[in-house]
Amino acid sequence: QVHLEESGGGLVQAGGSLRLSCAASGRTFSNLAMGWFRQAPGKEREFVAAINWSGENIYYADSAKGRFTISRDNALNTVLLQMNSLKPEDTAVYYCAARGSRFATIVQAMYDYWGQGTQVTVSS
Repeated sequence: QVHLEESGGGLVQAGGSLRLSCAASGRTFSNLAMGWFRQAPGKEREFVAAINWSGENIYYADSAKGRFTISRDNALNTVLLQMNSLKPEDTAVYYCAARGSRFATIVQAMYDYWGQGTQVTVSS
């Protein structure tokens, strides 16, 4: 079992930045691929970014490319999502997810563990 706890959400103006953090516990972190997903009001949860166990393979949704950066620190059992140039359409609950595999994927059904989510609100 893996416990995930997100932090770093909040209210920010358009054009601003936020850094989300996800702390993992329960399994060897370096054996896990990690992902970030988000769910806006009235919409389905969607993929944002994913990173493999070593950080060498990274995937982004088109909406995140060039603005968001995913990274991980295996020594601290943490995955980060740096979000810059935020837009009102980035408003959503952001979820951290872990996959019981070293290989990342953009498919949310392939993630085994999920955090509770952290709210990000971007005002115009």
